[in-house]
Parts: sequence; C-alpha cells; structure tokens
Amino acid sequence: QVQLVESGGGLVQAGGSLRLSCAASGRTSSSYTMGWFRQAPGKEREFLIAISRSGVSTDYADSVKGRFAISRDNAKNTVYLQMNSLKPEDTAIYYCAAAPPFSSRYDYWGQGTQVTVSS
Repeated sequence: QVQLVESGGGLVQAGGSLRLSCAASGRTSSSYTMGWFRQAPGKEREFLIAISRSGVSTDYADSVKGRFAISRDNAKNTVYLQMNSLKPEDTAIYYCAAAPPFSSRYDYWGQGTQVTVSS
C-alpha cells in the first residue's frame, strides 16, 4: 500500500512557475514509477509526465514538453513537478500517482492539489 500527498498548488500569474511535491509513504514506494496527471473542470483526466523508479527515464505529454519537469528524491520518498511558463489553460487539479514495478497501471493516487493560473 502506498499513500500519496500532494502539496504546493496555488494561484500564479501566467508566465510564472510553481513546484508541486508528492510525498509518498509505504515501504516500497521508491520502487514505483511515479506520474503526474491533471483534470480541469469538465475535462477528462490527462497524463502529464512520469519518472521511472531510478529517475533515469521520463515520459512527457506534448502539452508540457519544454515547460514541465519531473524529479524524484527516493531518500525523501518525494516526487516533484516543476512547472514553468504557466498558462491559464494549465489551471486544473493536479494529481500524483504511483504504478507498481513492471506495471503501467497507476494503482495509487493522491487527493490532488489545485493550480490556478490567472491571465
């Protein structure tokens, strides 16, 4: 079992930056692939970015390439989402999620953190 808690959301002006954190608890959480998703009002949940358990490989959605970056600190069981050049269309609830080893399915989810980008 893995528990995830996001933090760092808030209100930011267009062009600004935010860094989200996702604290994971659970004995094997550092062995999980970690991802970030978002869901805007009236829209489906969208995959953004993921990082392997080693931190070597990452996967990005086209919508965030060049603007968002993911990193992890396994010693702290924390994953970060650095968001730069934010746009009003980035406004959404942001969720982190964990996929067990050798699985592409995200079985564990945080409660989400709101990000609002004003124009």
